[in-house]
Amino acid sequence: MGLDEDSLEYHRSEPPGKIEISTTKPTNTQRDLSLAYSPGVAAPCMEIHEDETDAYTYTAKGNLVGVVSNGSAVLGLGDIGAQASKPVMEGKGVLFKRFADIDVFDIELDEADPHKLVEAIKMMEPTFGGVNLEDIKAPECFTIEERLREEMDVPVFHDDQHGTAIISGAALVNAAEIADKDLEDLDIVFSGAGASALSTARFYVSLGAKRENIQMCDSSGIITQERADAGDVNEYKREFARDVPGGDLTDALEGADVFVGLSIGGIVSPEMVQSMGDNPIIFAMANPDPEIGYQEAKDARDDDVIMATGRSDYPNQVNNVLGFPFIFRGALDVRATEINEAMKVAAAEALADLARQDVPDAVVKAYGDEAIQFGPDYIIPKPVDPRVLFRVAPAVAQAAMDSGAARTEIDVEAYEEQLEARLGKSREMMRVVLNKAKSDPKRVALAEGEDEKMIRAAYQLAEQGIANPVLIGEEDTITRTAANLGLDFTPTVADPTAGAHDEYAERLFDLRQRKGITRSEATELIRRDTNYFGSVMVEEGDADALLTGLTHHYPSALRPPLQVIGTADDVDYAAGVYLMTFKNRIVFCADATVNQDPDEEVLAEVTKQTAKLARRFNVEPRAALLSYSNFGSVDNEGTRKPRRAAAMLQGDPEVDFPVDGEMQADTAVVEDILTGTYEFSDLDAPANVLVFPNLESGNIGYKLLQRLGGAEAIGPMLVGMDKPVHVLQRGDEVKDIVNLAGVAVVDAQSE
Repeated sequence: MGLDEDSLEYHRSEPPGKIEISTTKPTNTQRDLSLAYSPGVAAPCMEIHEDETDAYTYTAKGNLVGVVSNGSAVLGLGDIGAQASKPVMEGKGVLFKRFADIDVFDIELDEADPHKLVEAIKMMEPTFGGVNLEDIKAPECFTIEERLREEMDVPVFHDDQHGTAIISGAALVNAAEIADKDLEDLDIVFSGAGASALSTARFYVSLGAKRENIQMCDSSGIITQERADAGDVNEYKREFARDVPGGDLTDALEGADVFVGLSIGGIVSPEMVQSMGDNPIIFAMANPDPEIGYQEAKDARDDDVIMATGRSDYPNQVNNVLGFPFIFRGALDVRATEINEAMKVAAAEALADLARQDVPDAVVKAYGDEAIQFGPDYIIPKPVDPRVLFRVAPAVAQAAMDSGAARTEIDVEAYEEQLEARLGKSREMMRVVLNKAKSDPKRVALAEGEDEKMIRAAYQLAEQGIANPVLIGEEDTITRTAANLGLDFTPTVADPTAGAHDEYAERLFDLRQRKGITRSEATELIRRDTNYFGSVMVEEGDADALLTGLTHHYPSALRPPLQVIGTADDVDYAAGVYLMTFKNRIVFCADATVNQDPDEEVLAEVTKQTAKLARRFNVEPRAALLSYSNFGSVDNEGTRKPRRAAAMLQGDPEVDFPVDGEMQADTAVVEDILTGTYEFSDLDAPANVLVFPNLESGNIGYKLLQRLGGAEAIGPMLVGMDKPVHVLQRGDEVKDIVNLAGVAVVDAQSE
């Protein structure tokens, strides 16, 4: 099947379309329904009647955007009418929800008269926190937006005008920096003089470009003052009429610094590119075919051509999804009355700045694992970069407050954390730990210090103030790699191959001399095995915590710290714990990585250590010892182990958290079963610490929760060690390293 057939099947599969309405409150009981509707709903109605701003408190208005179109200029399809535009408007709603967690009603209005359209949209103001105008043809779109912005008290934004302007504006800021040119000196040529081109030209002026340096070409050629005086152009194009000789696009491009294409494909030739100034900037954004092909433009010059298109199969895609979801997110969250120029500039500047930062592994993977680094082929962030939400939305919110457009003030730093929580419970939980880590950073040794991911993680840990990372490896290699990655920091390195480390070798020999290691072998292990080096480093107090395992199998990475650091004085067994996060719930799963067939004493110890870990995440533990039996319903050696472990814990005066077992998994996590059928249980609410009876069940259980239950996994986190040690999984991403380093720092703080 081709793309068209695939798309038709995608849209018609049950249920048809791409969006639905879901409830956000319980609707399971008669009381729930009486609160949701009559008679209970009268109370919020009367509160809003007394104060209309309470609509933001008691209804979904503050997170609801109307995507409104009359279908008069749909994508590249033209005037196809309101009904035919509905799939596009639904798609816009998908993007709002996917990228910024904003709900949408799509509104298709069968009305061509701009004045009637304005009146219809105005009447819907009580419904929405904001209005996104979409696919309305020029020049009517200018009039409609201008009137709605003046006459409505919620943000109104025509994405076809401003989206491309903002995203390409961010690209222009970075392209000018790379080309070593000032915005105010750029000679800019536009091909196209429709809504998007005119708004983009205006926005470039807001960023610092000079209006007199912009030449705009329409299908009749350069828009000159002579043409404007003759009435050959409309009032909107007249804004960019210049007192220059007439000519066509070829004439305009000669010596130009920047080409901005918002017209039709294939109208720019290599010769026209060759006529431009040094290191030209070319934004060929016609879709699906750009004004000149990416490789064609690159091949036309010997110097750097900085090229952007509207296509995803070339570098530097100017994609409006980088803008509108996050601009509305920031505007809605301060209850803005408009989206003004300051807010748009703030969005562009935030995007430009983000493109200069290290790129997450998940983004790199999404684009074929090719290196992505600030430069001519990366001047704007990728659309799938999750950081856009908590860079752009706060910048927009701050600009709204500074410019007087906000109805309510927010703490922007706290707001960033709220936005992270919108992307998943795991981010919210990790933010608790990372904030604790930042309060008192510790030295974290990274055993595989020559690995690119470890170096990038070290940069982020240092930059964000989470930890003081120490990279273990050859110093020249680490320094060179950091420079090649474009990371602006001087890494702290512990090089096992440089200088004498006799004290480390001697300490390793002392610990292992009666366990098969000679003095010469200890010296060799310190020099060539960074896991042993890092373990002794932490054991000796030269670092506070150790991370390893990125390039090793788990057992081989765990062996050196177990041999050197060992378990805590009051602990005989280490264990591996995963934090599993769901939309509105979290559970800690243990043991998933270390103990194959634990007895009751090991199970009890694992439970206590996991409960301590939960408290580091500000979670009060409620522990369940799991089995396939409920409180003696099956009696054999397998079910007795968790039963005895629960009894040991219940009789331990140092255990200050509720614990019970043995019990089945659904008993542990379903409140109706736990408190209804088994009301005698010591747990008065579902468990958040789940202790599996053996390694096999623990490993299977957490992976099923992750893959089928939709949970996100943080870990494995190693508990029970004498000093903080965490063993990564092979192939973990940089964010996983940063997260576990944060956990290690909090562990070290409690030492």
